[in-house]
Amino acid sequence: MKIGEAQQIYRSQVKAYQEQKREVSKQLENLRARMGHAPGGQQQYASEAATLELTLDALDEKQSEYQDYLDQLADKYCAYWNATVTEQQGDAAKEYGEEMGKILAVAQRIMRGAVVPAADERKLMEFDDELYQTAKNIGAMVRRQKKEKYDSLWGDGEKKEYDDPQEVAENAEAVPGAPEIVPVEDTMAAVGGGGPM
Repeated sequence: MKIGEAQQIYRSQVKAYQEQKREVSKQLENLRARMGHAPGGQQQYASEAATLELTLDALDEKQSEYQDYLDQLADKYCAYWNATVTEQQGDAAKEYGEEMGKILAVAQRIMRGAVVPAADERKLMEFDDELYQTAKNIGAMVRRQKKEKYDSLWGDGEKKEYDDPQEVAENAEAVPGAPEIVPVEDTMAAVGGGGPM
């Protein structure tokens, strides 16, 4: 099961259990009110109150189990998300470093009086006009009879495609040991609470 799928399933389970706990709590509150007002109400409703309390405890325990698993899923989701983002940031930093190396190489070539492609000169000028002007002035002063000519350093490289971190995290395998999905009604029936009053 994928993390995204598991999160949806277990969130809906937690919600269903919360709603049922609210309902049982209201029933218990109403029953306690009747116990206080009816003559002999303590003995008359004691068994029913105990069953509702046990049902409430069982619902709470199962909801806690589901919530704990959701917390584990959230941790794993974040780990996959962060790993994907870190890879993207690492690649961006590497590309930036390579770009800076090329810009400095173009400036160095121009300073030696070499002829570089116009596109490379434009990239240097767009990056730092002052560095470009300095390189051109130094290059003009040290021009040699034999000019070096270079091919562009930027070439026609392909852009790397990145995965969507949310998609990677949601489609990663869920945490093993998922609790069994038990409908609210079955949990209540196991305690003997039956359905709503």
